[in-house]
Amino acid sequence: MTGSAPPPDIKPAWELFPHDADVGVRGWGATPAQAFEQAALALTAVVTERAVEPGAAVQVMCEAPDLELLFVEWLNAIIYEMAVGKCLFSRFAVKIDGTRLAGTLWGEPVDVARHAPACEPKGATYTALKVAQEADGRWSAGCIVDV
Repeated sequence: MTGSAPPPDIKPAWELFPHDADVGVRGWGATPAQAFEQAALALTAVVTERAVEPGAAVQVMCEAPDLELLFVEWLNAIIYEMAVGKCLFSRFAVKIDGTRLAGTLWGEPVDVARHAPACEPKGATYTALKVAQEADGRWSAGCIVDV
């Protein structure tokens, strides 16, 4: 597993940030896995501000040579499940073991009337891609998403 026990005072968080015609997603957490989970919440917020019920679970597996590329693979796996399954997700669990990620996404089918989707993400990019431990000990994971 990546990292050791997380410091107890690090609060998970996420944000969206503007980038030309696209949007940036960034997550923070006590571990890389937690930062990936938070960035996934930001990705859902790109699509809808409405509440998404964490109903059905979908499993995803990713592999990449480093954490940054693994992050892009993770976001693209979520985007794939959104597009193919016509679902939105509101809860995420990530386990990172070296260069492999096992994730669970919980969500529900898109209800256009209730969710009022704003856009459909096309893919996570390498632009502004960064996964790193910050000076305060928390991990951040972010990149630009093509919308």
